[in-house]
Amino acid sequence: MIAVDTNIVVRLLVRDDPAQNAQAAAIFRDSRVLLLVSVLMETEWVLRSRYRVPRAAILDGLRRLIGLDQVTLDQPTIIARALDAFGTGLDLADALHLAASGEATEFATFDRALAGAATALRLVPPVRLCGA
Repeated sequence: MIAVDTNIVVRLLVRDDPAQNAQAAAIFRDSRVLLLVSVLMETEWVLRSRYRVPRAAILDGLRRLIGLDQVTLDQPTIIARALDAFGTGLDLADALHLAASGEATEFATFDRALAGAATALRLVPPVRLCGA
């Protein structure tokens, strides 16, 4: 099994460099691939900030990627929960933080947008807005 860096995933999804895209595609075609939570989080950030890819396209690309038979996720339950929350409008990094906090009784933040969205979506653990 091969763990891949963000740049491999981005090349596969964006296809902006034919030589690197071919190498990335070969890895995914010829090997079992381990995708880490941190790589998915960074991939979303790169696609959004550098390439200006819309949220729906990012979500679709990530879901197609993790659905490949040869892909193994390091934390499949956390990733699935986070992508669901991302699909409803939550920031992916925030969604991953919440999804990884499953054993906590609360998630404390100063981020009003996160607290409001998480509360509206009834995500767990409950989010407590601090400093309000």
